[in-house]
Amino acid sequence: MSISSRFSVGIHILALINLNKEGISSSEFLAGSVNTNPTLIRKIMGMLKKAGLIEVQPGIAGAKLAKEPSNISLLDVYKAVDVVQEKELFNVHENPHPECLVGRNIQDSITPVLSAAQLAMEKVLENVTIEDIVEDIGEKEKGKIQ
Repeated sequence: MSISSRFSVGIHILALINLNKEGISSSEFLAGSVNTNPTLIRKIMGMLKKAGLIEVQPGIAGAKLAKEPSNISLLDVYKAVDVVQEKELFNVHENPHPECLVGRNIQDSITPVLSAAQLAMEKVLENVTIEDIVEDIGEKEKGKIQ
């Protein structure tokens, strides 16, 4: 299993909205860039709106960022798109056999390690913003044009 692609699509949407300030960032436009269905984009946009990351107006095509891109962390996006339940990136299987040496101890042995791994990942995401991603995209594009 992997983290839902809603996370990377959410980042894609926010970066493109930021770069397309002069244009209209409709779900159709965004879906074209992501190469997916506009319905999926609208679903993720609804999550981003609910989290206060974008603004959309009913009946008016397009979206804009609700905050400066430097104030939107990847952790904000991660939480907005419901990738996993709070503190549950890793699920430990339930009901291992209590008469087995591993079964009766596995949960207590791996839960602290998995919790530390999730916290480390969230710390990294917290320190990267949409602005950082947009700047990196710009740098990569400059390298391709030359």
